[in-house]
Amino acid sequence: MDFLPSLPTLLAFAAATLLLAATPGPDMTLSISRALAQGKKAALFVVVGTSLGIVVHTMLVAFGISALITASPTAFLILKTGGAAYLLWLAVQAIRFGSKLTVAKVEEQKGTPLSNISSGFWVNLLNPKVIIFFMTFLPQFVSAGDPAVTHKLLFFGFCFILIGMPVNASVVFAADWLASWLQNNKKVLRGMDYTFAGVFSVFAAKILLTQAR
Repeated sequence: MDFLPSLPTLLAFAAATLLLAATPGPDMTLSISRALAQGKKAALFVVVGTSLGIVVHTMLVAFGISALITASPTAFLILKTGGAAYLLWLAVQAIRFGSKLTVAKVEEQKGTPLSNISSGFWVNLLNPKVIIFFMTFLPQFVSAGDPAVTHKLLFFGFCFILIGMPVNASVVFAADWLASWLQNNKKVLRGMDYTFAGVFSVFAAKILLTQAR
């Protein structure tokens, strides 16, 4: 069970994942829109699709980062430092521009389960922000000298899915109320922005200070 992280690391990862899952983004907007237009069942298939997109990102990061460590631990250190800078940039962007959730109830032709899964899959797979985030977020929880780095990255990636799916499913079941409530309670969204910024700033500072020793 070498791939299991320490409890503090796992708790920190779970907290960051929960916060990220609860922050409105393209995947949440798509699932709420689909729930309003086609019903909750259709939106749940979208959630399955977005999770499958994360599976692909997890595999790419796990095996890609492992190859990078083998080739050059220094390059991995540069990646983690760049990742810390990216987390700080996300924190600044959250404060400057805030979360956006713009959902309109537009009647659409009923899609098949496969088409809804495909929609969710592609919205995550081709989202540049998701790609960059996974490349910079997951490596923060492993070290270059860890022999189980591949398995740990896979473990974190699938934990990300297991934690995020119930949050996304809850959003679907509460879509009608949540879309209206979030758009009418801007202070809640701003509170989420400041929390998001604070958590990721702490992560970034911890990484930079640890590497400076």
